[in-house]
Amino acid sequence: MVYTASLMGLLKTVLIILLVYFGLKILSRLFAPLLLRFVAKKAEQKFGEQFGGFKNQANQKQEQQQKAGETVIDKMPNQNKSSNGKVGEYIDYEEVD
Repeated sequence: MVYTASLMGLLKTVLIILLVYFGLKILSRLFAPLLLRFVAKKAEQKFGEQFGGFKNQANQKQEQQQKAGETVIDKMPNQNKSSNGKVGEYIDYEEVD
């Protein structure tokens, strides 16, 4: 069977293509903000889990154990810092112009 192209078939095809194009364009304007909001929320959750998840859990445990009015030191300074006596002597100098 041999089909021949007709003007009505061509117009229907062009009309369907245009309707699909404009339909997708309108739907993308409606749903793109929702999709972007969803993606941003998921990225924020992953970022929070990756960088702040462990820290937040540790802080929550410490806050539960603290009593009202209690002083808490989060970080203790390193005690094994010692000065080296073989560094040399300090010489004070003046710049000469």
